[in-house]
Amino acid sequence: MKVQKKGSWFIFDAPSSWVGLSIEQAFRTKWFVPKKMLHEWRMTKGVAINDRFVPFHTIISAHDRIRIRIKEEHIEPTPTYIPLHIIFEDEHVLVINKPAHMDVHPTHEGETNTLANAVAFHFQCEGIHSKVRHVHRLDRDTSGAILFAKHALAGAILDKYLAERAIQRTYIALVHGYVKQKKGTIAAKIGRDRHHPTRRRVSKTGDHAITHYERLEYDKQKDVSLVRLTLDTGKTHQIRVHMSYIGHPLVGDTLYGGKPWLDRQALHAISLSFPHPFTKEIITCRALYDEDVFGNIKRGSLL
Repeated sequence: MKVQKKGSWFIFDAPSSWVGLSIEQAFRTKWFVPKKMLHEWRMTKGVAINDRFVPFHTIISAHDRIRIRIKEEHIEPTPTYIPLHIIFEDEHVLVINKPAHMDVHPTHEGETNTLANAVAFHFQCEGIHSKVRHVHRLDRDTSGAILFAKHALAGAILDKYLAERAIQRTYIALVHGYVKQKKGTIAAKIGRDRHHPTRRRVSKTGDHAITHYERLEYDKQKDVSLVRLTLDTGKTHQIRVHMSYIGHPLVGDTLYGGKPWLDRQALHAISLSFPHPFTKEIITCRALYDEDVFGNIKRGSLL
């Protein structure tokens, strides 16, 4: 489905899978539009078919042209100029390669040095009147690919994809020691550490968490392994907690037992794959990594 943006309107031809459904049914079951957004469209005449505003129980026919008004929003947080490494962008989504030592979003009022502030500045320059919506997060000292929605509708659809695990993230990490098992899975619940304000720990009463890992390389001289990781769940500090739990904390991750050889944990989100919210095409983005941290990885190791 190709969705054109003209001012504050999105215009598209009804796909065949929508024919026979009411406007409300299509929006709820195909795009997962939240009730609040549907109510707003209904009250403000935000939806038209063939240039006519019609009730939401109207049945969609073949070749109908649908028009939706996306409400302009005040840009938040405060736009701040910080250079961005954009991996992918269109009218609906934005993928950034986040540097280490940067929070994804402000944690207190007046903060302006986060990735969200930089994205807000980018929106402002592009004439995009929308709040900044990150679909998922990365720790402050974790680098790599992170996905943003450029308007509320795309955000709602991508949030649903994230909940359904349709958004796939792949990481690389440098860990202490030789990871004996070439491939493995860590299934261990994660909860808060009541003795520390930010640390997590493996706990029988914690939340379900599953991490898959694969050893890519081993440096015998430094006694470190390069591993690739994928997640079935997305708990706070999940990779850091799980790798420490099996005796291989991340290099630089002093919170979980890593040695302070770096000024950050050696963790990078190297790949992000997701269905486009409207075309359903699978978008795969690869984020360049810092060779000073991860070294010169052998060709083909990350494929």
